[in-house]
Amino acid sequence: MWEQLNREIIGCRRCPRLVEWRERVARERRRAYVEWDYWAKPVPGFGDPEARVLIVGLAPGAHGSNRTGRMFTGDSSGDFLYKALYDAGFASQPTATRVGDGLELQDVFITAVCRCAPPGNRPLTEEILNCQPYLLEEMRLLTRLEGIVALGRIAFEQVQKILRPKNPMLPFRHGAFYKPADALPWILASYHPSRQNTQTGRLTSEMFAGIWQQVRNELG
Repeated sequence: MWEQLNREIIGCRRCPRLVEWRERVARERRRAYVEWDYWAKPVPGFGDPEARVLIVGLAPGAHGSNRTGRMFTGDSSGDFLYKALYDAGFASQPTATRVGDGLELQDVFITAVCRCAPPGNRPLTEEILNCQPYLLEEMRLLTRLEGIVALGRIAFEQVQKILRPKNPMLPFRHGAFYKPADALPWILASYHPSRQNTQTGRLTSEMFAGIWQQVRNELG
């Protein structure tokens, strides 16, 4: 089932704007990556298929996941995320540079609300909706899922729309935690580990470590 889903994701061309952008980035490249053969396709989820925690980001970075083909791999956001996951015992190593670098995840699965790198890191609402079935299917396949860590406001709101479509939107703030009384997964909000947040001090290593410590506490 995972293989079939990933094939569908990788082959998707539903959003002409995103197809054009991801492929243009791959042609033009950055000087630092001129020798790379960019992935330039939608990026499937990555992690432990038996995970109890789903991590949801916004979208692949133009020269990160769009280059390497793996979620949060090859850019500063991934550097910040995987170091925190390693420190918390969810990742086998603190770095993520390319597919085949030895990185393995335990008890977490990483995905995004949009699977293609968008211009300006801003996917359109209809583009997110086009990707929504993939996120829904990943949630269905994660049969041991207990909770979701949403990285950023858009991911946080999109997860709510999926899990709580008839409820009022819960407010976003870093560290906000919502545990429903029913069997639905809990939701934990975090600032996105983008360079804009980490270099300005809006999201510090200590703040991010606190998120993963809370995840550990919830998992028992």
